[in-house]
Amino acid sequence: MDAMQWLYSDIVLDHFKNPRNVFDPDEKFAYEAEGTVGNVKCGDQMMFMLKIDEGDVIRDVRWRTYGCASAIASTSMLSEVTKGLHIREAYNLRPEDIATRLGGLPDNKIHCSVLGDKALRAAIDAWLEKTGRAGLYRNEGATVICTCLNITDRDIETAVREGARNWEQLQERTKIGTVCGGCKVKGESLLHEYVHIFGEE
Repeated sequence: MDAMQWLYSDIVLDHFKNPRNVFDPDEKFAYEAEGTVGNVKCGDQMMFMLKIDEGDVIRDVRWRTYGCASAIASTSMLSEVTKGLHIREAYNLRPEDIATRLGGLPDNKIHCSVLGDKALRAAIDAWLEKTGRAGLYRNEGATVICTCLNITDRDIETAVREGARNWEQLQERTKIGTVCGGCKVKGESLLHEYVHIFGEE
């Protein structure tokens, strides 16, 4: 625990030791939408469950994860921040926002905080699909990776969620890197990250 106290802020340690809004099957939490990302074989998996009212405001949240202290603390904080937000605001929360609220995370643990927002977005996407608005927020807050074809990080994420597992499959689905090729390094890095989150290589 001494090593953890050296690496993590008091806020991170509090959320790790006393996580908020963790899913308990005995509670029989009634939710309108669920999103799951990650891969148990890689040691990281996240599920987010949302109770949403008719005005698209998130009223309550539950989550469960297989992950490290950073993943647990980040998701605990995210679950607290998310309650009371309109789904559009929640959809655009970034891992950096949560890391800041936690008082920072070690550089080598920042990637652990991305599972929560991906699972949250997956749950919101499920709600939008359920209510006849599939893809409504898909490109909001997106970062352009391939400037030649205006392909964003969200496009890469979608391609991976639909089955792309290598650069060739990503190109087949998005045409990324088929013009100047200057986006390949960044595109492959995101591809690897999303494959780790959404499926097996």
